[in-house]
Amino acid sequence: MKKATILMADGKKISMELDEGQAPITVQNFVDLAEKGFYDGLVFHRIEPGFVIQGGDPLGNGMGGPGYQIKGEFSANGVQNTISHQRGVVSMARSRAFDSAGSQFFITLGDASFLDGQYAAFGTVDEESMNCVDAIVEQYQKDYQAPKMESVTIEEA
Repeated sequence: MKKATILMADGKKISMELDEGQAPITVQNFVDLAEKGFYDGLVFHRIEPGFVIQGGDPLGNGMGGPGYQIKGEFSANGVQNTISHQRGVVSMARSRAFDSAGSQFFITLGDASFLDGQYAAFGTVDEESMNCVDAIVEQYQKDYQAPKMESVTIEEA
């Protein structure tokens, strides 16, 4: 299993385990982008208190990506993926098209099981790191400044 660590510009870290068994294409894509430095300096452009924080868009407005799309690894697209979108789950954002994910990902802030089977969940954030995620939401509600990811690193867990 691989582990990803997002180092935020303020020095806080978000650690997550990536589940290659449930979403191998998605995990490999995330790892490849992280190792190329794609996410370095990008922001969490979408923050929905009680729902998700979303990042990975080079344009910073929800419309950008890496220039390609990957297969959506979820049941509505014919791929078994049993990760439920509970608090701390990492999943790929996409447009209406099932195979439209590229680089944007989100972290769920609470139960979002209504997303199950519709989005490619591929990892989980540990509870200690969820305190950092919660702090991102709290800070955003104060200053409305999109928090920046300094870097995303990958290691074997």
